Amino acid sequence: MAGCCGEITQFDGMSAAYKRRLWMVIAINAAMFVVEMSAGQAAQSQALKADALDFLGDALTYALSLAVIGMAVRVRATAALFKGLSLLLLGLWVLGSTLYRVIYTGVPEAAIMGGIGFLALAANVASVLLLVAYKDGDANVRSVWLCSRNDAIGNVAVMLAALGVWGTASGWPDLIVAGGMAGLFVTSSVQIIRQALSERREAGETQNRAA
Repeated sequence: MAGCCGEITQFDGMSAAYKRRLWMVIAINAAMFVVEMSAGQAAQSQALKADALDFLGDALTYALSLAVIGMAVRVRATAALFKGLSLLLLGLWVLGSTLYRVIYTGVPEAAIMGGIGFLALAANVASVLLLVAYKDGDANVRSVWLCSRNDAIGNVAVMLAALGVWGTASGWPDLIVAGGMAGLFVTSSVQIIRQALSERREAGETQNRAA
């Protein structure tokens, strides 16, 4: 999107179509949190529980993204920074709980993992398709895209974990996938935090020059 004087500006979410799509994605994520957490408990799957928490985190942070659309750059960047830090904490929690579960010898229910993983994948593919046109926006908008993309990747991983659990009669594939998802959360959080800090810094410099 071109700004004045040839300056390139990033999409900031100020679009009725984008807001409608964001509301749809929030509803999808909230519903899938309930479904997947219940299934994760029933299947005793750490990967499903990790993915369910990601759905909840996404629903809450997408609502925050929607709330700050149209506000000052610094406010939007601060919201993105908060989301990045939240994603980082989620990744660390999943990593810690996965390490704890290494000493647990129970085997998750592969059939439940695979079935719910497929349902979650369908939900996240729908979210990705709704948001793909807005993947290169500012930190606030981009954080929504990254979270949706991560979810789709995570769901494929959960299905692979289910296959591994079924094939090996072991809980290790579930734990390995949960650990990989934790790494993905942390990596994405670093991207969001870096962009948010950069936008906050640029907004502060612009404000100082205008003063």
